[in-house]
Amino acid sequence: MMDWRQVRELFTIDPDLIHLNTAGLGSAPRPVLDVIGSADRVYARSPRDPFADTALTEVRESLAGGLGCQSDELAIVPSATDANARILAGLDLREGDEIITTDHECYTVRAPLCQLRDRRGVVLRELTPPVGAGQRAEEIVELVRSAITPRTRVLQWAGITLTTGAAFPTAELVDLARRHDLVAVLDGSQVLGHFPMRLRDLGVDFLSASGSRYQCGPMGTGLIYARNRPLPLPVFWPVVSLLYPLRDGLPPRPHDLGRMLQQSDSADLSRAQGLRIACELWDRIGRDRIQRHVLELSTHLKERIVGHWGRAALFSPMDDPRLHSGLVAFDPFRDSANLGVFVQLKRQLADEHGITVEITRFAHPGVRDELPAVRISPHLYNDVEQLDRAIETMIKLCP
Repeated sequence: MMDWRQVRELFTIDPDLIHLNTAGLGSAPRPVLDVIGSADRVYARSPRDPFADTALTEVRESLAGGLGCQSDELAIVPSATDANARILAGLDLREGDEIITTDHECYTVRAPLCQLRDRRGVVLRELTPPVGAGQRAEEIVELVRSAITPRTRVLQWAGITLTTGAAFPTAELVDLARRHDLVAVLDGSQVLGHFPMRLRDLGVDFLSASGSRYQCGPMGTGLIYARNRPLPLPVFWPVVSLLYPLRDGLPPRPHDLGRMLQQSDSADLSRAQGLRIACELWDRIGRDRIQRHVLELSTHLKERIVGHWGRAALFSPMDDPRLHSGLVAFDPFRDSANLGVFVQLKRQLADEHGITVEITRFAHPGVRDELPAVRISPHLYNDVEQLDRAIETMIKLCP
């Protein structure tokens, strides 16, 4: 088993940089970087149809083994943004149908949702989830349950919100969807590489994922999971696909939906191989072990934040471990709504101290305007010493 020193040596991050924004972009390890562009050189010498190659099939088979699904349920796409757009555009929805979602979703989800609203007349029911150290899973489940109506067709939520880092109670929300015959769509952009996932066991119908955030694969990689068994399956119209049947409508299910979804105009086989290597490396390190490490870091962060700024400054869950993730959002300015001071702090941390964080904004129950927050999202290349340095620096800048 690799020790943490060996794991950190896999990464090429500048030693003078403390990267605490993995939720925005992770750092690809050396074995992943080694294959970038390799297939491009092969195809430049001998151009041919990349989809006729077995490479993508082999990548999907490798990923399926580690993610607990079948390869025909996976598609490799350029990003989580692409994955969300293909999933949501393919849902069989009509005017007046309702989608229950939240206003804490990533913009990569909210944009295609709004297109469904504007082009098809779909009704979006955007719920504002609880915020703060005391939030509990039961509150989220009840919030969603009470919003379901006879017109509801889809439940869509983030496995981990990029706003406050709340790990939504996916099992309970899937159970709600099943009991009400709803399509379950999960944004897993912050989950892949962060928590272990057995996709079939999750029970969702569709999942989008980023390959370049916590999974630390190459930029320009994402995943679609489309449940292909057991029956019954939701009606789904594959988009951005060269394999869409030109006669007789939708192909029968189950079939290789993953291949249909990913076959567009071209393919980046090098990045697909890089994603495979990243996933296999995570399997070797141990996905349960990775989750424990990240949660230990975030717990330390929360304790430091509460110890200096108080519980009211913390927007992320603290009391309910079921909602914990590696993302931590807080207000170091003691109840400030001035976005400008947050942006200035981010720049100062990066330019003067070599510390990268992100600023996020989100709706808060009972508050009219969105609240800004500092978001810290550590990963394998971080340790407690780096977190303490970041906190101590912010204490000096925002006492």
